[in-house]
Amino acid sequence: MSKNPVVAVCGATGAVGREMLKVLEDRDFPCANVIPMASARSVGKTVPFRDEELPVIELTDDAFEGVDLALFSAGGGTSERFAPSAAKAGCVVVDNSSAWRMNPECPLVVPEVNPHDLEWHKGIIANPNCSTIQMMVALKPIHDEARIKRVVVSTYQAVSGTGQKAIEELENQVRRLMSGQPVVADVYPHQIGFNCLPQIDVFLDNGYTKEEMKMVNETIKIMGDPSIRVTATCVRVPVFYGHSESVNIETEQKLTADDVRALLATAPGVVVEDYPEKKIYPMAINCAGLDDTFVGRIREDETIENGINMWIVSDNIRKGAALNAVQIAEVLLQRNLLRVP
Repeated sequence: MSKNPVVAVCGATGAVGREMLKVLEDRDFPCANVIPMASARSVGKTVPFRDEELPVIELTDDAFEGVDLALFSAGGGTSERFAPSAAKAGCVVVDNSSAWRMNPECPLVVPEVNPHDLEWHKGIIANPNCSTIQMMVALKPIHDEARIKRVVVSTYQAVSGTGQKAIEELENQVRRLMSGQPVVADVYPHQIGFNCLPQIDVFLDNGYTKEEMKMVNETIKIMGDPSIRVTATCVRVPVFYGHSESVNIETEQKLTADDVRALLATAPGVVVEDYPEKKIYPMAINCAGLDDTFVGRIREDETIENGINMWIVSDNIRKGAALNAVQIAEVLLQRNLLRVP
């Protein structure tokens, strides 16, 4: 393979696909060529990349001939259908859907946490859930220092995690509510404008939602430690971009709040914003469009011996999806792993 790979972006007309193109451009990823792909209904459209408008081609089984890397963000069903075809053609897939995350043959990777897992990829690599990614970036340094035993997380997730139609639904509902008009909920089961919905994805037999169990199972796989106990409550909130998380952890070794601040101050991809006396702490409106994961409200949990509370915020479309995928691609390129064994 040449030094500069041919890159396909599958689902290029969607919110995450467009952000993938933007991140490739922002980080000056060394592409020999970029090929936007989408469903047949998007053929004829163009997407911006490096001062050009690139024509979208149809995503098919035969579209990956000569492609070295495919960044998928086209939904789980599409990934299940086409990712194996891409890998068979010798193309390495980084998939943003949930389709391959818990497949034991596929690494589930946050580059700041477990880049070593890329060594055993077989052609398909999974990008974790957006809420899991930002939590892992913040928790990895703590786990390495003091070993995390238990995590209790409550999320406050932006509507952009659902897609463009959800963004439009929130905007329309707010406009109608402010003008005294009735609202209609099409994307979500209830009104999202000025409301919080304690349901993301479908409910499972254990009473948790699929989103909540993603955080549980993905955390264990990424950390490589099945002894970590995780419980989650995931909530959709009327925010456009940026997921927020209240995270409580229990560690084996004692860490003070200052210890945690010091650990995170030098952690890759983390920015500590923790000056409560100045009313400075991470907020979704400030993280939109940024690469980093922001952590604040760091304090000891006074109800247990080795407990820490913190507040974690990140752009769910950026770090929670597009950026993480491109960072995986960068590691593959750096380590000469951009090939199908």
